[in-house]
Amino acid sequence: MAAGDAAGAQPAKTQLRVGRLVKAHGLKGAFKLELYTDDPEGRFVPGNTFTLQVPESSPWHGRELTVREFRWMNSHPVAFFEGVDDRTVAEELVKAILWIDQDTEAAPAEDDAWYDHQLVGLDVVRDGDVIGRVVRVDHFPAQDLLIVRPTGRGEDADVLVPFVSAIVPEVDVDGGRVVVTPPAGLFEELPGDDDSPREDEAPEGDADRGAPDSVATDEAADSRED
Repeated sequence: MAAGDAAGAQPAKTQLRVGRLVKAHGLKGAFKLELYTDDPEGRFVPGNTFTLQVPESSPWHGRELTVREFRWMNSHPVAFFEGVDDRTVAEELVKAILWIDQDTEAAPAEDDAWYDHQLVGLDVVRDGDVIGRVVRVDHFPAQDLLIVRPTGRGEDADVLVPFVSAIVPEVDVDGGRVVVTPPAGLFEELPGDDDSPREDEAPEGDADRGAPDSVATDEAADSRED
């Protein structure tokens, strides 16, 4: 799933995230790409220009990149850009995210893709019940996050929901909702999270001295989608 960040200066325009510069490739300024688009040949046409998402401290902050060449090498997408002619310059741009302007009234080019302004404000539904609403979309290289504010709670209770199909299986913009199937504990504390001893537990030191000590460990698993 993908979401495009809305551009505030142009209400008729938004921005769509299409790729990330993963690493420098070779000595002539090429990059291996991580693609966030189903149409790389259409997006990375020579002459197309991208807005760069880089840290403010980067010398490339506020600048754009124009595609010079796009090709596949050993099944990996590789791109060259104007003004990036050697590996030293390319290293300055590693991890940069590429964005392209898109008309807000046009449908996203990719399946399972929505603009931020389409998602913000949607009800969040679990097991048929509305449990909150989307207040923001955050974009990270690995995945996007839906920031959900649980019903009746303030911003300090916001929940970060990975925007992946395993957890957000349905987005119904026309119906004003997203359906979530979150793992246990994402929206509420799990039973037994309280570390205080139960009433039926013997105080430390009163147990049978012949019984061995035991150690319990909790394991947590993360989920991720490309």
